Amino acid sequence: MKRRLLFVVESGTDVRLVEGLANYFDLRILARKIEGGVEISQPTNASFEMTVGPTSRTGFATFVFRRLLNQRDIDAVLVQGYTLAAMAANLARQITRKPTLMLVCSPIEAYYRCRLKYPGGPPYRRSEVGALNALARANALFADGYVVLSDHLAEVVRSHGAKKIARIPIYGVNTNIFHPPSKSKSQLKAELGLPTEGSLIFFSSRIAPEKDSETLLRAVRQLLDEGEDLWLLHRSGGYKQFLLDAERFGVQSRVIATDAVHPHRTLPLDYQACDLCIQASREEGLGFSPLEALACETPVVATQVGGLQETIREGQTGWTYPVGDTKALAGCIREALGDSAEAARRAHNGRQLVSAEFDRKLVFDKLSALIDSRLR
Repeated sequence: MKRRLLFVVESGTDVRLVEGLANYFDLRILARKIEGGVEISQPTNASFEMTVGPTSRTGFATFVFRRLLNQRDIDAVLVQGYTLAAMAANLARQITRKPTLMLVCSPIEAYYRCRLKYPGGPPYRRSEVGALNALARANALFADGYVVLSDHLAEVVRSHGAKKIARIPIYGVNTNIFHPPSKSKSQLKAELGLPTEGSLIFFSSRIAPEKDSETLLRAVRQLLDEGEDLWLLHRSGGYKQFLLDAERFGVQSRVIATDAVHPHRTLPLDYQACDLCIQASREEGLGFSPLEALACETPVVATQVGGLQETIREGQTGWTYPVGDTKALAGCIREALGDSAEAARRAHNGRQLVSAEFDRKLVFDKLSALIDSRLR
């Protein structure tokens, strides 16, 4: 019989995570209502119960606390992040004694620092930073345990005072869906209505200060000026802003941008069709886009930051460059596209890494075993 897991979602979640949890657990979700957005990134046919709570974070935390006190038909709780909802779940655990794990997918404080230094994302408020730091440390005092995606995130929560930390990179990568193409890239591009001449670069990050789309656009502008034949494919909810930014850098005629596509239907074909994937982040907890690209044996260029340093290794699984260095990024792109044999070697090594450490079944087996161990 499946364990009964309650997943508390404060800031929206990815359909891949929901589908994985629903496959392994009898899943129930408490989600904060996202005004103007969605609680789960894409529609899903997975079987689970979802209750949507108040929009305000304070109201949602109160809602979570009350529901957990009265929720008898669950075995364990997984709560997103280490802010107010996590605090509510950890306080409820003191009464109910239900195993409660905090799932940490991103370095929230580092993202806030990016908002301060690089305007353009959500507003930066110093009072919020102070409250976040206080909540992080308070949660560490009450925590039953953490699940983090990377060693980098383990260090982040360890700095809060965390002790029980499990590194499990959920949602993992479904290597049966994300796999090397069975057709040529030119054929795939034609079938998808993408340019068949020149090189196609994939960039799927959301548009936010921590993702640094500006450096990528500058590098593309530089390479186009040098005579390179490049196209840039972008899929995210922020694609309209990306198109405006591309116009500002004078590369709009070389950008194809649309809303995010379903990760298990259309997205693998995009990776398979593209010649290169870029992760330009200024901060990153782990970074699944490069892992999905490597699973498709598409070469990757990424910044030397955060969890990306654990997966994209210079000379082994990809090309790396210092954060914000336009010239270095342009050089990496030029080298990766100019040496197909070396690009194929690094991408093949990358798929082996993904299969060994990040395969979807492997990581959800680990999570299931962790929760089982807490229930003995």
